[in-house]
Amino acid sequence: MTIRVIIVDDQAMVRAGFAALLSAQSDIDVVGEAPDGRQGIEVSRNVHPDVVLMDVRMPEMDGLAAARELLNPTVGVVHRPKVLMLTTFDVDDYVYEALRAGASGFLLKDAPPADLISAVRVVAAGEALLAPSVTRRLIADFARQRPGGSGAGGRSDAVALRLNGLTPRETEVLELIARGLSNQEIAGRLVLAEQTVKTHIGRVLAKLDLRDRAQAVIFAYESGLVTPGA
Repeated sequence: MTIRVIIVDDQAMVRAGFAALLSAQSDIDVVGEAPDGRQGIEVSRNVHPDVVLMDVRMPEMDGLAAARELLNPTVGVVHRPKVLMLTTFDVDDYVYEALRAGASGFLLKDAPPADLISAVRVVAAGEALLAPSVTRRLIADFARQRPGGSGAGGRSDAVALRLNGLTPRETEVLELIARGLSNQEIAGRLVLAEQTVKTHIGRVLAKLDLRDRAQAVIFAYESGLVTPGA
């Protein structure tokens, strides 16, 4: 199946370069582009892409606001693409907020071409794209900055209730996801088959009403299940 992609970036050269690279792949089709978030939303609503490559900082409407609208659309809008944020900085408050809104991850603009191609495929397949080292630093940094964002003392009754709905094994898997381990690494740590790990992750996401791995990481930190620096 061909992956339909649109590119939203205020730099024409970036859009052209990414489009040329992705269009050269037999399984990826670039179906549109836009210079700002507002136009990106319009293009997305018209062409229904599988993945939106979204620059974080743009005029008119930045990538964060556009991602929120795409991922949490108004009543009557059915299509919700996967959103992959593009950023110049590996730690960015905008990126964190976009992940909370439901973005599937982020990629540095100067990443190798092969990483961009792989990122589109990973996100299209429903996985989150967060390098383990960046995951730990990004989420821990911002969780630490937010009052009540981490630590059992700041855990609300509603959050505690959601966590209590997990089995001990599911809770263990969620903690390892938040610590940046891949499915293969979790399987090795818990001595489980990788497919079993995927099943546990699916149940965790369903029980906690989370869209993907990125939101699971954030939930684990903000609920206090995982403490920054621990």
